[in-house]
Amino acid sequence: MHPIRVALVDDHSIVRRGLSAYFAAQPDITIVGEAASGEEALHHAATWQADVIVIDVLMPGGIDGIETTRRLKRLLPQTQIIILSGYADDARVIGALRAGAITYVEKDSQPEQLLEAVRGAAQGKAIFEPALMQRILQAQTMRSSDALTEREGEVLKLLAEGLTNAEIAARLSVGEETVKTHVASILRKLGLAHRTQAAIYALRHGWV
Repeated sequence: MHPIRVALVDDHSIVRRGLSAYFAAQPDITIVGEAASGEEALHHAATWQADVIVIDVLMPGGIDGIETTRRLKRLLPQTQIIILSGYADDARVIGALRAGAITYVEKDSQPEQLLEAVRGAAQGKAIFEPALMQRILQAQTMRSSDALTEREGEVLKLLAEGLTNAEIAARLSVGEETVKTHVASILRKLGLAHRTQAAIYALRHGWV
């Protein structure tokens, strides 16, 4: 496997240098770029071709980390974004996930937590600290799952069982594109960003 290509976006050079040194010591990670602002990240992102970009929430300039994430996901949908911030209020966390970040790590976390999140993100896995995940789930309960249609409920249950879109389509005797549409609708209605979050939601709220 090729090393995980990681880029760092933070307006504090000491933070970037510290993270860069830490990741450089990992045999499976290589740093491909750094930026001090969202604008700078957007300018260089296509050149970086990073697997994972770690972004601070609050940065100088016209756009913050959440808006940077939103634009980067439009530009490079296959690149995974991790938000690293000293602020972890529910509004910022959920806003970041809706913008397309795969996970959110607090700056006072242990370095190993960020490393695990980066390795997970490179595989498309959303890894959260348990306490933060609990807060996200509690916040999501404010969004009623009653808004889901009967078919969306069926898709959510099968998704939580670990079935792929193709397997769900076969089980429900519908096209795979129809399943993709249902999954997108489920994520939108529940305010979630990823299938992993939807599966956790279903498990925690008795859908399975």
